[in-house]
Formats: sequence, C-alpha cells, structure tokens
Amino acid sequence: MKKVCHKILSFTLALVVMFSTMSFTFNMHYCGGTLVETALFEQVKGCGMDMSNPSVESCSIAKKDCCDNKQEVVDGQDELQISFDTLSFEQQMFITAFTYSYINLFEGTESKEVPFEDYPRPFVKRDVQVLHQTFLI
Repeated sequence: MKKVCHKILSFTLALVVMFSTMSFTFNMHYCGGTLVETALFEQVKGCGMDMSNPSVESCSIAKKDCCDNKQEVVDGQDELQISFDTLSFEQQMFITAFTYSYINLFEGTESKEVPFEDYPRPFVKRDVQVLHQTFLI
C-alpha cells in the first residue's frame, strides 16, 4: 500500500511540475462581441466575416470590422530551483524540524517484546453472558 501511494504521489508531483513549467496560448475569435471560436496552441480559423481591404485604391470608405481576435498567453515558470540560502533562519529551522519529525514518524519498533507474555491467559469454562442471556445493548 505504501509503494502504491508513493507512486501515485510521485506521478502527481511530476504532473504538477510539468504543467507549472508549460506555457499556454489561448486564441479567441469574437464576432460582434460574441465568442465564436477558441483554440489552444494554434491560430483560430475565424468565422469568415472578416472585412477585407477594398480592391479599388481610390475608394477611401472603410467599414469597421465586426470581428476581433484576442490572444492570451499564460507563461510558465522559468525557475524551479529555490535556493536554500534565500530562506530566513526561522524558515530553515522549520523545514529541518518538519523533515526530521516526518521521517521519524514512520519508524517502526525494532523490539519484538510482548509485555504480557509472563501472565497466564484467563481460563474460561463457559461463556457467562450466553449462559445467563445478558447482553449489553
């Protein structure tokens, strides 16, 4: 059971480290103020209603485009190694005390000594509760 819990915990921590260092890019396409399409890691295709430039150079009339593309970038963590020197003395003492007490929490007893071995077991001829039909409810 301990090995299974250890493997699950180590796998979970590996996933946390992987996802905290990854960078994500969310691309969103809005058409008329309404979210139409989202994409992760790639550009959105759009809804096909984008306004193109007029083909005639002399035409100076331009309409406002109703579509809008937005991009949100979630940057991952660059530095994973925290230096032990940047911690204050109280924080270092807490970490060492916590680690020491956590490691010693799972120590087993090494002696196989049974404290009641010298005393004889009680001799029961009959079960008195069943004999008198008295049960604690």
